[in-house]
Amino acid sequence: MKYILKDYEYYLKKEKGSSKNTISAYVRDLEQYRLFLEKYHQIKKPSHIQKKHIEGYLKSLDKRVSSKTIARKLTAIKSFHHFLALEKEVDIDITKDFSTPKSSKTLPKVLSIDQVVSLLEQVDKDSDLGLRNKALLELIYGSGLRVSELLDIQIEDIHLNQSYVIVHGKGSKERMVPISDMANIALRKYMADARPNLLKDRKITHVFLNQNGQRLSRQGFFKVLKKLALDAGIDSECSPHTLRHSFATHLLENGMDLRTLQTLLGHEDISTTQIYTHISQKRIKEIYKKAHPRAKEES
Repeated sequence: MKYILKDYEYYLKKEKGSSKNTISAYVRDLEQYRLFLEKYHQIKKPSHIQKKHIEGYLKSLDKRVSSKTIARKLTAIKSFHHFLALEKEVDIDITKDFSTPKSSKTLPKVLSIDQVVSLLEQVDKDSDLGLRNKALLELIYGSGLRVSELLDIQIEDIHLNQSYVIVHGKGSKERMVPISDMANIALRKYMADARPNLLKDRKITHVFLNQNGQRLSRQGFFKVLKKLALDAGIDSECSPHTLRHSFATHLLENGMDLRTLQTLLGHEDISTTQIYTHISQKRIKEIYKKAHPRAKEES
């Protein structure tokens, strides 16, 4: 099974063109699945797996993880068994009849425009890392990038004179995303005044660097954002994806159509983009209740 999982990982990367994050999540989920089969059923060959074993594994997860996580793990298992059938490792795909459990959809967290401004105001504008952080926040909020897309940007991807960036999205797909005026100014200042000091004599082509002159990691950016949010007094959970959600919601509230927003976000399916219409409707109701004198019952 271990060797077949390696082949499957290669299949996801080279044939399916899956993103790094998808591959990482699927491989992690399938390793847990493999260990369960080996520990509780002494199964080491795919041909020995039966439906009852998969059902037992899913049942073992039921009380420990959310329905959303179970759905994701089952998707990984179904993809793996489809691969096994393609490669003739098994006669049939035994997961064909498995239906993915419906997960309860929760609306993503969104910051208000005032909160975004407050977040940006916490940045130290005099230090090299502060200038980097300013550029990071202006770009991720101003262009609605995924954190992996943001941190993978290379020098050659940035076109400041034309105000756009080439983004390498899911499945190795490229898209051109406009850069806001504020992000353009912040990037120019970071690239001219701070990045050379962080880079020193190294030959790193990633735009965003850590204090050691290496590519900034996801964890590094999470820490930066968490501290700035704390300093800004933002109580709700604030992650890089929160800024992407905020970008999409604010554009929709200001009149952008769904198709254009879909293109900017790099969504393959417009149904993924449509969740932001629900967020906007929810926010409109909240604002209405706060603002209208007859919206709330008198106590």
